[in-house]
Amino acid sequence: MQRRTFLHSTSITALAAAFPGWRSLAAVQSPTAALPASQDAVRGTGEHFSLAAGEIKDFVSTLRGRVLLPDSDGYERARFILNRSFNKRPAMIVQPSGVVDVQRAVNFARERRMLVAVKCGGHSFSGDSTCDGGMMIDLAELSGVRVDPVARRAWVFGGTLMGLVDRETAPYELAVPLGTVSDTGIGGLVAGGGLGRIGKRFGMSIDSLVSVDVVTADGKVVHASAKDNPDLFWGVRGGGGNFGIIVNFEFQLHPMKQPAAVGRITFGPDKALEALQLFAEYSMTCPPHLDIMLTFTPRPLATTFTVCHTGDPNTVEKDLAPIRRVGTPTADQITPMAYADVQRSGDRRTDNLADPRTFPIRFQKTRLIAGVSPDLVKAIADSTSKRNLAVSFWQGVGQPGAVKSSDTAFTHRYATHTMVCGTNWRPGEDGGAPRDNVLGLWRDVEPYVKGKGFYFNYAGTDAILDSSNYGENLPRLVQIKNKYDPGNLFRLNANIPPSAKT
Repeated sequence: MQRRTFLHSTSITALAAAFPGWRSLAAVQSPTAALPASQDAVRGTGEHFSLAAGEIKDFVSTLRGRVLLPDSDGYERARFILNRSFNKRPAMIVQPSGVVDVQRAVNFARERRMLVAVKCGGHSFSGDSTCDGGMMIDLAELSGVRVDPVARRAWVFGGTLMGLVDRETAPYELAVPLGTVSDTGIGGLVAGGGLGRIGKRFGMSIDSLVSVDVVTADGKVVHASAKDNPDLFWGVRGGGGNFGIIVNFEFQLHPMKQPAAVGRITFGPDKALEALQLFAEYSMTCPPHLDIMLTFTPRPLATTFTVCHTGDPNTVEKDLAPIRRVGTPTADQITPMAYADVQRSGDRRTDNLADPRTFPIRFQKTRLIAGVSPDLVKAIADSTSKRNLAVSFWQGVGQPGAVKSSDTAFTHRYATHTMVCGTNWRPGEDGGAPRDNVLGLWRDVEPYVKGKGFYFNYAGTDAILDSSNYGENLPRLVQIKNKYDPGNLFRLNANIPPSAKT
């Protein structure tokens, strides 16, 4: 097939058939188990209603994918997400095997004004990829990657996990900036902006996005790019899942030599504070190909630099020298590693998501900040020592100023770092004290934080309800919401309430 023909095809089903490298979806079938007489469900407004067996049966018969009801095999596994703060039970879980299935699921839900949650990798920290009583659209089967190394393009199905993209692009020494955990779903990650290890070098995920195909609330597939439906293309780059379900992504790929140089450099109590101060300075001036994550822990007092160097291997020692000048580290191990393996290093998934012991409950606070000031360094050192909490910093959203705040829906282009403080506890344990501990630290350091925004993908439910985080872009986002989802069908996200509801 000629590249021109490929680029002009917007039918994802046709793409899957045309390229043998795409994952086959034809084997996925709907269950034949007996249906209940009715199924209790919830509308987006919270109103309860019943789904009759007949309408469920008719819906199932239109799909190639599965529909899981609470008594279906596989329901328990499918309903869980990684944040165990949420233990919700959807009325039905739809697992589409193709774009037509997504369209039919959206139509079924819209016609009944049903609450809708969209799940890809299940990493939604805010819990919005699941729901009680609504429809969960689980995109796990909508997975596949196609790479054109000559054009430096990748086409990715909307339910694909991030690690598959890294795996398929690596043999060509090409990359796209994604997240930091390989089993993260591509949909939520990219629609929220996309921060990752090579972001300082290549920008956010949305900065490499060329086009998308979106199933909007009316059940239509809309192709969006800089030329086609540019308002929607602008909105999905940081506007989250507000405008529909992205079923296909097209990315620009970037040349990146393999392997990376990765590892940790840790300083103990005698140098921990000095190392934190060094990070505040060097993270602002280090080369774009050097990603530094820092964790400051009070007990034992230590500062750990987690580095990923994707530049010329001959410059590794030179680029790390400023860190090592702090003093003698307690640990210093930097090794070459394939970038796809680096991306897998933070994975937490196991084979049994339904086991409540698998993942702890986590609570965290996060902020996008413009620089790490000396006052903030001192406040962190003082507060962490009192509360025995760690604080972490990631580098920010690319090169500050390289993209204007109004160029995409993601507006926080001033950010140089992401600051995170969190804690864990096991299901069944009382999380009140750990949660209060984090909030107390946040009160201590917040007066010294420069920057008001936060990254939705790291934020909890309480934070993402604040639509003012969209800043100056909110009025334009409301207009796009009014156009593509006036009834607010897609409300389980960092929601932008429409001003013209139907």
